[in-house]
Amino acid sequence: MEFVAFVGSDKENWGQVVALLKRVEAKKKILVINKNVEGFPEENVEVIKIDCEQPILKLKKDLMEKLKKVLTGDFEVTLSLASGNGKEHMALIGALLSIPVGIKIVAYTKEGVQSIN
Repeated sequence: MEFVAFVGSDKENWGQVVALLKRVEAKKKILVINKNVEGFPEENVEVIKIDCEQPILKLKKDLMEKLKKVLTGDFEVTLSLASGNGKEHMALIGALLSIPVGIKIVAYTKEGVQSIN
């Protein structure tokens, strides 16, 4: 299974994504990063830069095209939505479901990595 996380400009939520990157077991880790974001650690991950200023449907289409190129064909991905905003999350979820892949939303808690759905 692959891990996909959105990284927005909300630096206060980056710790959640970093914690998941260190602990999630995945054959590939993919970060979708707003092109205006700087300073997020990008080691050992596949990075997709995206222009989040686009209208939502264009953003979804752009994400879908870029994700299709890096996903390896599994039927499900683990997903972190700890960073970013509603528009970015809707576009990412819409893109993943349109590829199509299933989504297992995860968060890092005191008990470790946990599925939310």
